[in-house]
Amino acid sequence: MLRTTLFFLCLLPVHYLLAQKKPLDHTVYDGWQNIGQRSISNDGKWIVYNVNVQEGDNELVIQSADASYKKTIARGADATITEDNRFVIFKISAPFKEAREARIKKKKADESPKDSLGIIELGKDSVWKMARVKSFKTPDKASGWLAYHLEKAIEPPSRNARPAANEKKVTDSLTHIIDSLKNVIAAMPKKKNNKDAEITEEYLMTDADGDDAAPSTADAGTDLVIRNLKNSEQKTFRFVLEYQFNDKGTKLVLEQTRNPKDSLSKPQVLLYDLVKNKVDTIAKGGNDFKNFALSDDGEQLAFLAERDAKPKDLQKFYKLWYYKDGMDSAVVLVDKGTTGVRNGYTVSEYGVVSFSNSGKRLFFATAPIAPPKDTTLVEMDLVKLDVWHYKDDYLQTVQLTRLQRDLQQNYMAVYDLSAKKISQLATEEIPTVFQSGQGDGAVFIGTSDVGRRIESQWTGGTIKDVYAINPADGSRKLIRKELDGNLTPAYVSPSGKTVVWYDNKTKHYFSYDGDSTRNITARIRTSLANEENDSPTDASPYGIMRWQKDESAVYIYDRYSVWKVSPKNAFAPTILLGGRAAKTSYRYQQVDREERGLEEGQTMLFRTFNDLTKKAGLWEYKVENGKYKLVALSKDSTVSIGQVAKAKEADAYVFSKESYTNSPDLYSVVDYGAAKKLSSINPQQASYNWGTAELYKWKTFLGKSSEGILYKPENFDSTKKYPLLFYFYEKLSDGLYGYQAPSPTPSRLNISFFVSRGYLVFAPDISYTIGHPAKSAYDYIVSAAKDLSKHKWVDSKNMGIQGQSWGGIQVAQLVTMTDIFKAAWAGAPVANMTSAYGGIRWESGANRR
Repeated sequence: MLRTTLFFLCLLPVHYLLAQKKPLDHTVYDGWQNIGQRSISNDGKWIVYNVNVQEGDNELVIQSADASYKKTIARGADATITEDNRFVIFKISAPFKEAREARIKKKKADESPKDSLGIIELGKDSVWKMARVKSFKTPDKASGWLAYHLEKAIEPPSRNARPAANEKKVTDSLTHIIDSLKNVIAAMPKKKNNKDAEITEEYLMTDADGDDAAPSTADAGTDLVIRNLKNSEQKTFRFVLEYQFNDKGTKLVLEQTRNPKDSLSKPQVLLYDLVKNKVDTIAKGGNDFKNFALSDDGEQLAFLAERDAKPKDLQKFYKLWYYKDGMDSAVVLVDKGTTGVRNGYTVSEYGVVSFSNSGKRLFFATAPIAPPKDTTLVEMDLVKLDVWHYKDDYLQTVQLTRLQRDLQQNYMAVYDLSAKKISQLATEEIPTVFQSGQGDGAVFIGTSDVGRRIESQWTGGTIKDVYAINPADGSRKLIRKELDGNLTPAYVSPSGKTVVWYDNKTKHYFSYDGDSTRNITARIRTSLANEENDSPTDASPYGIMRWQKDESAVYIYDRYSVWKVSPKNAFAPTILLGGRAAKTSYRYQQVDREERGLEEGQTMLFRTFNDLTKKAGLWEYKVENGKYKLVALSKDSTVSIGQVAKAKEADAYVFSKESYTNSPDLYSVVDYGAAKKLSSINPQQASYNWGTAELYKWKTFLGKSSEGILYKPENFDSTKKYPLLFYFYEKLSDGLYGYQAPSPTPSRLNISFFVSRGYLVFAPDISYTIGHPAKSAYDYIVSAAKDLSKHKWVDSKNMGIQGQSWGGIQVAQLVTMTDIFKAAWAGAPVANMTSAYGGIRWESGANRR
């Protein structure tokens, strides 16, 4: 690293010292900002976003869409806007400096600074706060309720404790006492006629039939507070470990541990009816409860529990428990002896438990029963041996890295609550199953690459068999043998009755509807896979945009356009949106997370990008006067557009725009009006010599046309000479309008830093000839250096190259092929490809091919 630094220092120009603006230095990094999480209220009137720094305390900003109201919360994070557009609830992180010091001093978790909770009523100034909160939740599809989970209460210092050694310890002790008193006061009942009254009740059921020893304080749960946001009333549940709302916010399930000070108490599962203000004990006593699932309407609850094993038992068996409104308590629905569970299998504690959207199906997982550990053998006498066979699916090194994952391997099963029947859906032979219809579909899709996984070491992928699985009885039918292509959950129709896949050999999409298989894109003449693929693998398809909700059509991308295709070949493929002539691509933006397919006449949001100009835009495709037309939210311009969010109940959007010269700031568009700028981060940039970015084109030695990004200092003077650095990694020119924040990097060029200090930086696109990556890199990079050297403002005697990972490999190769570069920095490279070939990657255990 020292040698690299000296190389670049020898290129350092002196004329930047004469600039009016100061150059960037290494002290600026921590405070450089970026826009983080952003969201918009359902009515489109409120926007919440984070302004993050690279190291330090972030900010949460709450702002009205018309910019008439703005509230900044120091250290605010993880904000959620309630469904009724009334409140913002957020975490207040512990001060960064204090948290860092605690980590440096290796303080215990209980001694480290804790987060807090904040609530703001939108449009108002006051902030309600609660200290020492470790998590909070609100219902996904309802408003009015908040649950927040407190950290373990701080124990007051003992009366016999020795005096503090210094004033700081005294202050810390007093602070702890004050915090503890605050929590006590907050938990005290208050008069109901007080607007902010807080009603506190303790729910901890006990019985007298004894149990195993009570847990230690460290194992005990902590207080969970349920707050009614409409009237500020609160209820407190003691010793809570886990909790979860149903989506509609009518029920709350929570797991309580034993009271560590009461040996007669038992762990239990409670169900709190928020509408009736009623608490039911669903299960009492046991060793472990986990993986809670509530149906959408809250009328059904399922979870896993292990309630029978003794502390010294060598095997523990989990069971699937079930509760429905009206039952006295939860009952065992599935255990290892239940009809439908395969012999030698049991309910897996690692499987996901969930209800289908209708609540008629309950999904869980099974796994082979692990043999008990032989305790008759002494540990020191055991011989540890790893055995590998050449027919194994994975290399032994991969098996070792996957060991924990394989020990937790489980297979999807379903319990039909009407038929009271178990169907095993996934198996060792078909381990992957895609649900359809939000779990209610008529057909699920299974895939299997068992017995073929070893080939991924040299092919990068695996060939798969595809099955149609009937969730009603678990039966399966092979519908595509040895698929070399792509099939993801998005390729399955909403009902599951039709599945589509892409075939690498034919370069087309096929559909299967239970009766026959069809090539549905045979009449499309343009390529449906990456037209610029230059690696020794099959070109990846551009993919599927969406299904029509009635399944009459599926929308498929090519490089630029969106095609409307019939899965039954009922009509010829047509272009929904086409941009090939203008070299503009259209890509759909899903802004409704509940969307399960496109409705006829639905308004759609598209992001556009032009290959020639690198301009980006944001457009609605909507019906006006009976016809679809594009309406601009942000016309194609010299910007890069970031994440987009839309209000659920209004034509209001929020998104970020950026360029090399402008930080990524947030904008809102309401009712198709002009974009309103909401943020102005990094004002300090104006004090520094920044830079510009432009598209530069040239021809390689082999006569190929190429382009790249040329970065120049803000104070660029064409009468002066500048040293030139090259940074490369495949193709980078599409990022022409991307912002380059100054930041420390472990192995790549900090572009804005070097540009600010008087360097030119060029990022060339490289198109590779398969089998000759080094020659290709030479053809593009060295030819670009020669071409740029023709300009009087380039100091051709002071040029350097830098690349990271794949780019670093080419740096290591280029220094053996040319001497035109005065300095070279290979970041995280493989310096000897011959030696590396066939080696083992440390993290994955896979063979380096």
